[in-house]
Amino acid sequence: MKRSMLLLLCSLFFIVSCETVPITGRSQLSLVSSQELSTMSFQAYRDFLSKHPVVRNTPAAFMVQRAGGNIQRAVGLFFARQQMSSRLSGYAWEFNLVQDKAKNAWCMPGGKVCVYTGILPVTRDESGLAVVMGHEIAHAVANHSSERMSQQLLVQMGGVALSTAMAQSPGQTQGLFNELFGVGSQVGILLPYSRVQESEADRLGLIFMAMAGYDPRLALGFWQRMAASQQGQAPSEFLSTHPSDVTRINNLKVYIPEALKYYLKR
Repeated sequence: MKRSMLLLLCSLFFIVSCETVPITGRSQLSLVSSQELSTMSFQAYRDFLSKHPVVRNTPAAFMVQRAGGNIQRAVGLFFARQQMSSRLSGYAWEFNLVQDKAKNAWCMPGGKVCVYTGILPVTRDESGLAVVMGHEIAHAVANHSSERMSQQLLVQMGGVALSTAMAQSPGQTQGLFNELFGVGSQVGILLPYSRVQESEADRLGLIFMAMAGYDPRLALGFWQRMAASQQGQAPSEFLSTHPSDVTRINNLKVYIPEALKYYLKR
């Protein structure tokens, strides 16, 4: 009887603590509201920019701003069509290019995006940049960071909500966030995304770039160049958490026809 009651309570816990990923419909654990995580990420983003040289008023910097703005508008339109605009409440979009030789880019919860100059030779042009930014923004708007933070709260703190964890164990909770985003060393996801999350970001990212006016078929070239740029070198931070392999390329080929419908209809 006790065992049955425990299983019932656990089932109810997961039911009330889940959200749904757009397009895929996958249920994900959600013990962290996007507003709570955004508040933490905004401070981390400010801290990062205060310690790293931001590139401003150059063609490359303007390209990052332009591509980011285009994808932002596409994301807004996409979520409006899905009747999920409330999921973007509290987003304060920002797109910055920082001087760093690493081939890296990321988007924190709440729309804080950073592109490293080191990845620009691989992106080559604005379409290639849109591949990267679309993918990273997809991780954010699909609440993958919230999902991973929730998983850590479940494993390490018994499944309490973020607000409760901050009140009861602020130091430990901040430590989880710092580990998640690499705060204190380098920002760039240190806890890898799962294969499922990567697949969702690839699929959504193609749709976002297509709706923003960029040909999603060009994503194949970027990932192939990214893989080739690592030959004889240790994997970059970007590839260490974004595996570029035969499986990814094959998956992209499956997703591209769907994305093309958004590209042709825009």
